[in-house]
This record gives sequence, structure tokens and C-alpha cells, in this order.
Amino acid sequence: MKRLHVHVNVEDLASAIRFYTTLFGTGPCMIKDDFAKWILEDPLVYFAISKSGRAAGLAHLGIQMQTVDELTQVAGRLRAAGEITREERVGTTYKTWVDDPSGLIWETFFPSADPSVVSVSR
Repeated sequence: MKRLHVHVNVEDLASAIRFYTTLFGTGPCMIKDDFAKWILEDPLVYFAISKSGRAAGLAHLGIQMQTVDELTQVAGRLRAAGEITREERVGTTYKTWVDDPSGLIWETFFPSADPSVVSVSR
């Protein structure tokens, strides 16, 4: 199963956590000093927020892959089409970053077996 990943920069983390907990009907599965994330089954989305010092709004979009092979295939397609990708490994999480033509950042990633250890820092 692939899962859409949405990451939003926020101005006030505590207020945003309260808002999204109410919206989703459940609290985040991880909270850090500047970050919180939800891995939801309904809607099927990996949703994260952070107070990163950047302007509030959409940080990046992503797709969580089922296998490292899927991640490698997507990265290969992007490079074959002339896109510039950035590869990253954070612990046991593999990532490929790419910007769309308008500069919107996309992340494709394969996390470790435990989704609560996925790091989505940029």
C-alpha cells in the first residue's frame, strides 16, 4: 500500500496539534519539540506538521513506498526524464527528493519496519 504524505509548516505547534487531533479524531503517533505526525488509515495519509522557522504553509508532499525497489524505480523514472533528484538515508529510512517544475518539493520514501521512527526533517 502506498500512502500519500503531506507535511505542513505551522506557526504554533501546540495549537496545530489540537486542531489536527480534532480534525482527524485521533492524536499524533509522534510528537517532538518542533514536529508531530499522524499515520492515518482513514483517510489513508501520512500527515506531519513542524515549526521549522520557515513560513507557514505546505512544506512538501510525499509518497510512502511499500519497498525499496519501488523507491528505486520511481527515482530512476525521474532521473530518466531529466529530473534532478536528491537521495537521502536517515537511519533505516531511504528517501528521494525532487522539485516539480514550479518548485513544489516531493519526497518519495521507504521507512524502516517501524513507521514511528520515520524522520521527515528537511
